[in-house]
Amino acid sequence: MAVIRVGVIQMCSSDDLAANLAAARRWVSEAARSGADFIALPENFAFLRREGEAIPCAQSVDGEIVSCVRELAAEHGVWILGGTFPEVIRGDARVHNTSVLVSPAGELAAVYRKIHLFDVDLRESGGGVFRESATIAPGDELVVADTPLFPIGLSICYDLRFPELYRALVARGARFLAVPSAFTPQTGKDHWEVLLRARAIENQAFVIAPAQCGRHSENRSSHGRSMIVDPWGVVLGQAGDRPGVVLADCNLDAQEETRAALPCLGHRRL
Repeated sequence: MAVIRVGVIQMCSSDDLAANLAAARRWVSEAARSGADFIALPENFAFLRREGEAIPCAQSVDGEIVSCVRELAAEHGVWILGGTFPEVIRGDARVHNTSVLVSPAGELAAVYRKIHLFDVDLRESGGGVFRESATIAPGDELVVADTPLFPIGLSICYDLRFPELYRALVARGARFLAVPSAFTPQTGKDHWEVLLRARAIENQAFVIAPAQCGRHSENRSSHGRSMIVDPWGVVLGQAGDRPGVVLADCNLDAQEETRAALPCLGHRRL
C-alpha cells in the first residue's frame, strides 16, 4: 500500500521577515519529527502585508527565502512546498507571487508563478478592496512536478476559483494539487472548504491547502482552516484558527480505486 504522510503548516505571518522564517523553521521541524514525507507552507509565509503596499523584501529564487526552504528540505530530508514568496522581476516594479517545490536534497524541483490575481471589492461583505495586480505580475505557465512521491500540480490561493486550471493540471498527470493560500475571512467562511472539496472531487485528486490565519496587522486578516482533502472529497485533516501543523496519511492505492470505480476523468465530452 502506497501511503504518503503530508504535513500542512498554518501560519500567521507578518511583515517581519526574520520572525516569519524562524516560525517556518519551527513548524517544518515539528512536521518532519511527526514523520511527514511532504511538507507545505502557506502563501506569503515569509512576508505578509496588505495587497497594494510596497514589498521591500522582493528577491530572486537565489535569495534568503528560498535558500531557507532549501536548507530545511536538506536538513530534514523531506519534500517542501515553499508556499509563496515575492519574486523580483528585472525591469518591473511589480513582483511575481511565486511558489517553489524543493527536493529532499535541497534542490529546486519546480517554480510556479500565480496566474490569477485577486482584484476584488469585498466592502459589502465587511471586507476591503484588494488590487493584487497593482504590485504583482501574473504568471503564464502551468506547472506539474513529477516527484518520486507523486506528480503534483501547483497553484496559489485565488487560482482555486478557476476549475479549468486544475483540470489542465490533472490532464498533465497531477495526482495531488497544492493550494497555498491566504483567504480572507469574508470569502473563506463560505467558500474555502467548498472549493477545496470540489477541486478534489471533480479531479479525483488529493488537495493540499496550507493557509494563513488570524490577524496579520490592523488591516489584514486571514481565514485559516488549512486542509488536506482526499479524492473522494473527504477532509483528512483540518486546522483551526491558530498556527500549527496538520498531518494526514494519503493512500495512493485508494486513489486508484476511486478513479477506477468512478472513471469520470475518462468520461469527459469536449
